[in-house]
Amino acid sequence: MIVSRSSSNPPSYPPLSRKIVNYVMLSLTGLCTLLVVSVLLTILVYLLWNGVHALNLNFFTKLPAPVGQSGGGVSNAIIGTLKLLALASSIGVPIGLLGGIYLSEFAGGWSAFTVRYTTDLLNGVPSVVMGIFVYTLVVLPMHHFSTLAGGIALGIMMIPIALRSTEDFLRAVPRSLREGGLALGASKSETIFTIVIPAAIYGIITGIMLDVARVAGETAPLLFTAFGNQFDSSGWLQPTSSLPVVIYNYAISPYDEWHQQAWAAGFVLLSGLLVVSIVARVILARGKKLSHG
Repeated sequence: MIVSRSSSNPPSYPPLSRKIVNYVMLSLTGLCTLLVVSVLLTILVYLLWNGVHALNLNFFTKLPAPVGQSGGGVSNAIIGTLKLLALASSIGVPIGLLGGIYLSEFAGGWSAFTVRYTTDLLNGVPSVVMGIFVYTLVVLPMHHFSTLAGGIALGIMMIPIALRSTEDFLRAVPRSLREGGLALGASKSETIFTIVIPAAIYGIITGIMLDVARVAGETAPLLFTAFGNQFDSSGWLQPTSSLPVVIYNYAISPYDEWHQQAWAAGFVLLSGLLVVSIVARVILARGKKLSHG
């Protein structure tokens, strides 16, 4: 009896054709991967090539030199960036973390839809608009720029990313762990904070680190809030310098010395972001290995 092949079955290719298609697609994917890596390496090498003369100990330990004088550094910008990121993390991470827990474990129906939709809209707000918003609410009433205003602007920008990443990693935790905790007599809150969150802690930490790296390079909101400072900024209520603003100001200046320091500052900033991203990936990979081991 002759059985006709169903039209729904996919057509079979000759062995040689399958090998050719496989080689072509593998080559294309490898080429695209090489292009992506090459772009990053090209930027790093270009920044280093143009700013290598400014990279020395004084660059990391000295204040900016007056116009017309050689030398100087950006120690105030490095310290200011760290202060801004610390303040932003203290604002954005707790709110995003608790919001992600609410969405993953408690919210449902219209409440979950409303929070997610609002979060996505907030994530799409341009950074310059966020800077103007905080400028109106914080800078104008205080009558001066400040580290506090810059930290608030960056902290608000961190909330949606921290919230959605926390929700995603918590929802990836198997439901059987939750059911096991409830079956042992633990309350829902105890189950969440003693079982669910520890199971997703590596992913949550990774999301937070990538969130910090994302806002570390923002310039527009800091121009309206922290502004800048040629000296060390004491406390949280004074204007403060930051690497992104220094790069912007030095890059548009007419001085070659400042141009070199802008390239060097860009290399330092990008290298720091690269290190943070690599560490975050290592932590996530370690978490996956432990969960499967």
